[in-house]
Amino acid sequence: MITLAIAADHAGFPLKQKLMNLDEYLWDDHGTHSTDPTDYPILARSIIPEVLSNRCAFGVLICGTGIGMSIAANRYKGIRAALCFNSEMAYLARTHNDANILVLGARTISDDVAVECLKTFATTSFEEGRHLGRIHLLDIY
Repeated sequence: MITLAIAADHAGFPLKQKLMNLDEYLWDDHGTHSTDPTDYPILARSIIPEVLSNRCAFGVLICGTGIGMSIAANRYKGIRAALCFNSEMAYLARTHNDANILVLGARTISDDVAVECLKTFATTSFEEGRHLGRIHLLDIY
């Protein structure tokens, strides 16, 4: 069973709780723990060490649209956070981009689609090959 780091802001809290009910994963919960207003950059930052150290297989971030969490997470060298709206995007984020954080917008997709994205992301491997050089280019700036 793989361990996933997860964090959500107040808008993403209900979806976070639903995902954490999936018992095929172990969850490293970094909050938030209610729908009280909170700041997504702090929550995004909280899972970065878990992902970069490989203590967790990957991370999951959730906010209203997913945009804020994506911006916040992608500021860190070695992080490739992908905002996904369907399982095809989750598949391509893993195979082509070696994404290590799945970002979901709680207000932009259904719970069922979010579960599909998570399951696809968790079971898909990076293809390497022609994509590997591009991944290395991401961290040189």
